[in-house]
Amino acid sequence: MSKRIKKTWPHLASRLVLRPPAMQVAAICVRVKSGEKQILLITSRGTGRWIVPKGWPMRNKSNAEAALQEAWEEAGVKSGKVSKKPLGRFHYDKLHDDGHITPIEAEAFLVDVEELSANYPEADQRTRQWVAPAAAARLVSEKGLKALLLSL
Repeated sequence: MSKRIKKTWPHLASRLVLRPPAMQVAAICVRVKSGEKQILLITSRGTGRWIVPKGWPMRNKSNAEAALQEAWEEAGVKSGKVSKKPLGRFHYDKLHDDGHITPIEAEAFLVDVEELSANYPEADQRTRQWVAPAAAARLVSEKGLKALLLSL
């Protein structure tokens, strides 16, 4: 290896490894039924894992508004009240169709669901299910998301 590459390599490698995670927004959708709090989980399109609605921040929308938009598109939340402040954050690795992985930090917002629609943009691509917070925490994979769900 040339002297120049030896000097440059640590700098390049550290930039790749230490790159901050990409930011997404997530909606933790809740309702109270028969006096019990429930969380709305959906399946991912690729692997079918249980997740919460999430996506990229949107131009001209606050992160809370973008989380509510994701709740509509991915889970059919027709109306609901979204918290202005995030409940917390969690990390996960997003697997892309081409096989590469992007580290993600998701800012999660609580959405009190008032109404669900049977017809929504991703209805034919996902399954949704209401479950107790402890059950939701058992079903999801992400450690940080588990902790947020157990805090409810």
